[in-house]
Amino acid sequence: MPTYEYECRKCGYQFEKFQAITAEPLKTCPKCRGKVARLVSGGAGILFKGSGFYQTDYKKTSHASHATDKSTEKKTESAPADGKSAKPAK
Repeated sequence: MPTYEYECRKCGYQFEKFQAITAEPLKTCPKCRGKVARLVSGGAGILFKGSGFYQTDYKKTSHASHATDKSTEKKTESAPADGKSAKPAK
């Protein structure tokens, strides 16, 4: 259910009301009983939460395995030939 914003035409009081889309708009101010107008709102933006919308929902399995193979190849290429890690000089 959306939250609608209203403003009283008489006293200027602004308030929000959580209503169903099918509900009738409010007509009176809760403070002075004057007429209210429902304001036009920009709405809420879309929020993507989690480890990744594309990676978890729409990535093809053949593409995912191919990408994993490439990342494994890069790791083995950058490792020293003797298998020891290089230590920075002090």
